[in-house]
Amino acid sequence: MTRTDVTRLVVPRSGRGVWLVGLSAAAMAFLAVFALALSVSAARLAQNWQAALLQTATVRISAPPEEMAEQTALVLEVLRTTPGIVAAREMTDNEQAGLLEAWLGPDLPLDALPLPRLIDVTETPDGPDRQGLRLRLSAEAPGAVYDDHTRWRRPLAEGAARLRQLANLSLVLIGSVMAAIVMLASSASLASNAQVIRVLRLVGAQDRFIARAFVRRMTLRATLGAAAGAGAGAVAMMLLPDPASGSSVFSGLGFQGLGWLLPLSLPVVTALLAWAAAKATALGVLKGVT
Repeated sequence: MTRTDVTRLVVPRSGRGVWLVGLSAAAMAFLAVFALALSVSAARLAQNWQAALLQTATVRISAPPEEMAEQTALVLEVLRTTPGIVAAREMTDNEQAGLLEAWLGPDLPLDALPLPRLIDVTETPDGPDRQGLRLRLSAEAPGAVYDDHTRWRRPLAEGAARLRQLANLSLVLIGSVMAAIVMLASSASLASNAQVIRVLRLVGAQDRFIARAFVRRMTLRATLGAAAGAGAGAVAMMLLPDPASGSSVFSGLGFQGLGWLLPLSLPVVTALLAWAAAKATALGVLKGVT
């Protein structure tokens, strides 16, 4: 009796077990695509945010209108003569309006609002002596505040790291559920064919031979289901807004470049997971069949 014959006897080609393993593998792979995308996107967003704020700073000047020009000139002079500062420039009204547009709307009456003057600063990789610079600014222009964006960088990095941890935890939970479903389906299929297994033993079939034939069929079902689910997930990711458009909150979510190869790994990972779960279950159940 060949392994194929054993497979047909122990693992039917149709039935609830077949649909359970195939559909669950497809569903888990579909969800895993989005968890992978979230994990990759969180790491990329953290890098982008860090790069955008790295080696940059802002000086905010709050002063009466009649003193604003004088204090701005003093601050610019201090910054130009400070080691560790590459460049410093006063931001225009249009640039300040662009920064506030996301919060207060496009029709912002800047003339009617007592807005502070902002100076955009570019630092060297080592940066200036920030404490000393703040002391100089407080002496020359009491209304000037030097902000090196540290309070912005740290929460963004921590938030992105936690988001990636949650995505990785989701992948672990998805894999665990997939393994549990394969184990339940395997146990039910073998238990329902206990009489067939006894007959196979009578004709000389070893437990490992029966288990290999069974595991092969279960692994194939899970792999095909995962391939379909991963393909559907990849198509769904392609339907999200283009990451380069920047016109949506979803624009940072998705795969880029070689990252699109990650969904292709899901059927392989599912096959290994299903093989290990089905084999462990099959050997355990076969030992209990006397």
